[in-house]
Amino acid sequence: MKWTGLVRRTTRGKHRAGLLGRRSERRAERYLRDNGLRSVARNYRRRSGEIDLVMLHDEVLVFVEVRYRGRGAWVSPLDSVDAAKRRRLTRTAQLYLGDHPEHRFRGARFDIVCAERRYFGIACEWIPNAFDATES
Repeated sequence: MKWTGLVRRTTRGKHRAGLLGRRSERRAERYLRDNGLRSVARNYRRRSGEIDLVMLHDEVLVFVEVRYRGRGAWVSPLDSVDAAKRRRLTRTAQLYLGDHPEHRFRGARFDIVCAERRYFGIACEWIPNAFDATES
């Protein structure tokens, strides 16, 4: 257990958050596959950041950020993808394209899937073309 100021932090909370994040990503991937996208990669990590899902929608390469927020969150999942996060995603996507030249000539876009806990499980809201890489 670690004390930070007046807030007690435990590894159990981080572990639970990690489980919820992974479950949300799996649910989002299944949701997108049901809507016609094909999985290419999961959790692509580089020093600049991580892309949760890389998928194909027809001939367009889609970089997907999955955002889970519980009830009572201060910021909506969409608003939590701020300018700094968009820059990291854009840079990581550029590195992905450098590592995978077979996708170099495809169109690309950035989507966000907002996941939240509901009574029946995790519900997803898909926002295609959520931001433009030139905005970052």
